[in-house]
Amino acid sequence: MDRLSHAKNLLNDELFVEAFDVTRQELLNRWEHSHSDDAPARESIWLALQILSRLRIHIESVMTTDELAKARDGQSPFI
Repeated sequence: MDRLSHAKNLLNDELFVEAFDVTRQELLNRWEHSHSDDAPARESIWLALQILSRLRIHIESVMTTDELAKARDGQSPFI
């Protein structure tokens, strides 16, 4: 399976999408219920949210980059 197909399959996989959504919601709930003076916990939650976001962005980037490359490969070199 090529990278494009693999990325599309991941982003369309219900369990994978659910895992991202549930994890994000759990982190947001932890942040909402954390004490304002618990900076280490809040920073840890923020970092986890950033990593989760970067993972999804990377997979979307793989898909977009590979789609553009396939479209470019199919074009005439004079266009």
